Amino acid sequence: MQHAARPLKRPLWTPGVLVMLVFMFAGAVAIIARFTGGIGYVTNLTNARPWGIWVGIDVATGVALAAGGFTTAALAHIFGRHYYEPVTRPALLTAVLGYTFVVIGLLVDIGRSWAIWKPMFYWNFNSVLFEVAMCVMIYLTVLYIEFLPIVAEQFKGRVNLPGILSGLNRLVDNFLQAADRMLGKVMWVFIILGVVLSCMHQSSLGSLMLVAPTKLHPLWYTPILPLLFLVSAIAVGYPMVVFETTLATASFKLNSEMHILAPLTRITIYLLGIYLLLKIGDMAVRGTWIYLLDGTYQTNAFVVELLFGVMLPWVMLLFKTVRQSARGVFTAAALIVGGVVLNRVNVFIVGYRSPLTESGYFPSPSEILVTLGLIATLMFIYRVVVTYLPVLQAPKEVSS
Repeated sequence: MQHAARPLKRPLWTPGVLVMLVFMFAGAVAIIARFTGGIGYVTNLTNARPWGIWVGIDVATGVALAAGGFTTAALAHIFGRHYYEPVTRPALLTAVLGYTFVVIGLLVDIGRSWAIWKPMFYWNFNSVLFEVAMCVMIYLTVLYIEFLPIVAEQFKGRVNLPGILSGLNRLVDNFLQAADRMLGKVMWVFIILGVVLSCMHQSSLGSLMLVAPTKLHPLWYTPILPLLFLVSAIAVGYPMVVFETTLATASFKLNSEMHILAPLTRITIYLLGIYLLLKIGDMAVRGTWIYLLDGTYQTNAFVVELLFGVMLPWVMLLFKTVRQSARGVFTAAALIVGGVVLNRVNVFIVGYRSPLTESGYFPSPSEILVTLGLIATLMFIYRVVVTYLPVLQAPKEVSS
C-alpha cells in the first residue's frame, strides 16, 4: 500500500470539531470583552502583577512547544537524516500554528495592541524583549515561506477560485508555480535561518527574567536561565512531534509512525539528560536545594516539574521495552511536554511574585476562556489544513 503526504479528505464537521467551535465562540466573546472593556475588565491582573496565563501559556509555552519545527528541520535537512522526513511536515504545521497564536496572544495581552508594529522601526539594542520580538516576527515569516511549497504542491495547476475571483486563477497559479521552483533552490537558506532564529529567541525568553532577581523564586532564578530555556526547548522538540503525531494518527485512524518515532526517543534521552544535568547541577552550585523541603506551593510546583516532567520520562526512555511500545513512548512524550509546560508556567506565573503584590494571582474565567479559545482555534485550523493539504502520511485510498 502506497503511503505519502496527502490530504486526508475526511468529514470535517465531527462532534469533536463542534466542541472546538463552542470554545472558539466563548474565547471570541472574552476577547471582544477585553478590547471593549479593557484588560482590567476581564483579567485579575494589576499594576504590580502585569502578566498572567496569556504570557505564561499563550506566549512562553506556545513558543517552547513549537520547537519541534526547527528541531526536526535541523535533523532531516541540516544533518541529512532524511529518514525522518515524514514527520517534518506535521512538525512544521504545528510550529506555524504555534507561532501564529503566540502573536495573537500578544495582541490580546499587551495594553496598546495597535502599537505592536513599533519594534520593527524603533530599535532598542539594549532590550532583550526587542530581540525576542524581532526573532519571532522574522521566524514566523520564515515558517510561512517553508510551508508555501506544501500549498503549491496541492494547488499548482489546479487553481479554481470562485465567482468574481476566477479572473485571478492564472495569476495565482503562476505565483504558486514560480514560488515552488524558486523556493526549491533556496529552501536550505530558510531552514538554517529558522534554526538560528529559534535558538536565539528560545534562550532570550529566559533572559527576560534575569532582570527580576527579587521577583522570581530562587529555584528558578539562575544566571543560566537562558541556557535552560534553550536546552529544554530542544529537548521537548522531538517529544512534541511524538505527542502530536500519535494523537493525529489515532484521531484519523492512520497507520502508526512508530518506526520513525521510536528512534526520535533515543535522541531525546541525550537531550533530556543534558537538561536534567543542568537543572540538578545548577541547584547544587547555587545551593537552592535547601528550598526543596520548605513545603510552599512554589516548592511543590518545582518538585512536580522536576520529578514528573524530567526525571520520570528520562528513566522511562532508558528502557528499550518502553521505546518500542506505542503507549510507553506516548506516555513519556506527554510527561516531557507537560514538564516543559509546567516549567514555563512556573517561571512566569507560579515562581514570579512582585514584592509589591499582597495577594497571589489566579486567572479570571475570561482569561481562561481566551486561552482555551485560542487552543481550540489552533486545533480547528490544524484539522482543516490536514484535511485539505498534503501534510500527514496517509494510504492512497484515503484521498480517493
